[in-house]
Amino acid sequence: MSAATLGVVETAAAVRAGRLSAVEVTQAALDRIETRNGAINAFTGVTADRALAAAAAVDNALRSGRDPGPLAGVPFAVKNLFDVNDVVRLSGSRIDAARPPATRDATLVARLESAGAILVGTLNMDEYAFGFSTQNSHYGPTRNPHDLSRVAGGSSGGSAAAVAADMVPTALGSDTNGSIRVPAALCGVFGLKPTFGRLSRSGTQLFAASLDHVGPFARSVADVAAVYDALQGPDPSDPACAGRPAEPVTALLEQGTAGLRVAVADGYFTGNGHPEVFAAMEKAAKALGVTRRIELPEPALARAAAMLITASEGADLHLADLKSQAASFDPMTRPLFLSGALVPAVWYVQAQRFRRWYTHKLAALFGDVDVILAPATPYPAFPIGQRMIEIDGRQLPASGHLGVFTQPLSFAGLPVLAAPIAGAGPLPLGLQIIAAPWREDVVLCFAAAAEAAGVLAAPSVRV
Repeated sequence: MSAATLGVVETAAAVRAGRLSAVEVTQAALDRIETRNGAINAFTGVTADRALAAAAAVDNALRSGRDPGPLAGVPFAVKNLFDVNDVVRLSGSRIDAARPPATRDATLVARLESAGAILVGTLNMDEYAFGFSTQNSHYGPTRNPHDLSRVAGGSSGGSAAAVAADMVPTALGSDTNGSIRVPAALCGVFGLKPTFGRLSRSGTQLFAASLDHVGPFARSVADVAAVYDALQGPDPSDPACAGRPAEPVTALLEQGTAGLRVAVADGYFTGNGHPEVFAAMEKAAKALGVTRRIELPEPALARAAAMLITASEGADLHLADLKSQAASFDPMTRPLFLSGALVPAVWYVQAQRFRRWYTHKLAALFGDVDVILAPATPYPAFPIGQRMIEIDGRQLPASGHLGVFTQPLSFAGLPVLAAPIAGAGPLPLGLQIIAAPWREDVVLCFAAAAEAAGVLAAPSVRV
């Protein structure tokens, strides 16, 4: 058996059954990273010694009759804003590269390793997670594995690209305004943004604390679910992490979609993008038998308010460095942070007040529907270096506009899975599967059924 293209569930099963050793699987992943990363630039650091030592420990546990965990031998990597012991947390920046190494692992890194998974490295991102394209001026752009001339999306572009290129079967990223869902869609993989507060952010570099989420990428729904289950649980070291017990979803994936009320987001979510996006959405909805349409309340205002909160909180977090060494920031993010520092407090307060109203309205909406489908991005991946893009005769920022469909959903903290639409076109396109707060089970069960029906699938790449 070869470890080259196995997913999370398959790898863990093979290692636990003795068909593959964890060391074999880990070395194969390290070899693929060495061979492929030069073209893609997903990794900013590789933890080979740590990985091989952890893999040997998994194999020793199995030989001794001890259970190494449900993710035994599964290689994973993390966006470089997660703490990794003895590694400098870059957060995509030059400023943080000069800071001391982390002295502990982030909670989610520790949880995956406790489940038997093997950390193999850290991944490229937009500086301090403020961006949608991972065109990092300090560490270079991450390239889309489906077309190396194009962006991978962001800010978790390295995470999505590493999974899409089969360098690792899973990776962790963060999502403030769409930073998991945008790169998942553009790279053709699955990316889960859980409910705000579901997963611990302890040991991660925050961007906008009231909006930040963390979550996994993988190439199948079952793999996302397996990793998500290992990440769950309360964490008192993260004040935003709810005290809810873990609610595993893996065993529920085959229960189907009978009785689920499903609708396609209408209005705002049918414009502001390229025709092929909406054609792919219509094709997917038709294949799934979804005919109902629904409109979200004031999504454009929600996006605007999200941008105000993001810019304000992000600028406040980095205010000291903006005052003392603004020139050290990435030219792509520096003006965004500086403008955020100038947002009047009354605007921020008004945005948060609107957020409470909006969240209440969405909660009421989910009294009438269980699942909402919406496009993940307004267009496929664009060429690296392209600044503007034309939408309905208007010139808009190519990177900034990528969040037009994700930001209104982050704003309310809803659980959302970005999923690749099968056969969408020469470049991947994704849809968002959205449910009420804390209903990741509904999101993933619907996605599993759509994947089984052939409507959702991660396209393969040749690197």
